[in-house]
Amino acid sequence: MAEHEQYTKLIGLLDERGAQYRVIEHEPEGATEAVSALRGNTLQQAAKCIVVMVKLTKKTKAYVLAVVPGDRRVDLGAVKALLGGVYAGFATTEVAERLAGSVSGTFLPFSFDPELQLVVDPALLEHEELFFNAARLDRSLALRTADYVAIAEPRTAPIAEQAPSASSPPTAQ
Repeated sequence: MAEHEQYTKLIGLLDERGAQYRVIEHEPEGATEAVSALRGNTLQQAAKCIVVMVKLTKKTKAYVLAVVPGDRRVDLGAVKALLGGVYAGFATTEVAERLAGSVSGTFLPFSFDPELQLVVDPALLEHEELFFNAARLDRSLALRTADYVAIAEPRTAPIAEQAPSASSPPTAQ
């Protein structure tokens, strides 16, 4: 994959669709908490993108790009149940990077691979803007949430759970 191919593809798509976004340049960083501090956004506005492998049967599997708020973690049980699978776990780094088209820590909350199903936790969509690394460790985007939903057309489902190290108290469900 070309070094910034996914970034260029994303910017082209957003411009073509007239999306409102801002490019934020920063020190190279892929960890959600650290990059959120550099960008100046809350963790709740950060799109944490994780590739999950779901075994549907002993011989078939599916891959999900699970996108959750930065202060939460992916609930593997919820992803497994959503797809009717028998097992769910994190995809290997090699598979995740191939499907996402960029290095770990820079996955976009968009899927450009038909093998990768996009599922977003609705809590992320409650904010006017969402923030994510733009397929590069040194560049992020702040994207208007309404434009994200219109362009990415994600499946939405409750796939996030409170992270044990989160500083905020759990919210009532």
